[in-house]
Amino acid sequence: MTDAPNAPQSGFVLPKSLVTRIDLSRLIREIESVDNQLNEARIRAGDGAEVKSPSLSGQLEEFLTLNQLQLGTSQQFAELIKSLRTLKDKAPVVHLTFAVTADVESLQWIADWVRREMHPQALISVGLQPSLVAGVYVRTPNHVHDFSLKGVLKKNRGLLVKELEVLRGAR
Repeated sequence: MTDAPNAPQSGFVLPKSLVTRIDLSRLIREIESVDNQLNEARIRAGDGAEVKSPSLSGQLEEFLTLNQLQLGTSQQFAELIKSLRTLKDKAPVVHLTFAVTADVESLQWIADWVRREMHPQALISVGLQPSLVAGVYVRTPNHVHDFSLKGVLKKNRGLLVKELEVLRGAR
């Protein structure tokens, strides 16, 4: 690894495939596992022997590439893990509530947009609420937006009632 793990967590670039806190937790666990595997291999190989790097997930490879990091010493792994745990606890989260389960590609696209437009390390939290019928309910730390069909109908109730009365009067 380079000196980047010493950088504040705000310096990390998150891959598109890393959408939720769960994804970030999975990445942290994988880094811990790789560190353990490398330590075990070093112990077995003895002093001075070259150790083969374990296979990495695509998400971890992408994270390392985006942040120009390389696998290194246990101290560097520990610093990286500590920074990622801090990021997991402090990253801004946008809560999205859908009427049906959202597909992975859509969530990745949304996370990418949120990171470009709002915060480069924002994470997404996804919920389900079948009563929304259609659309999405978005909650950020300081705003709530209802982009559901139910919300639009509720907001325009007066207009709908007025139009229905006009239609009744036209009979």
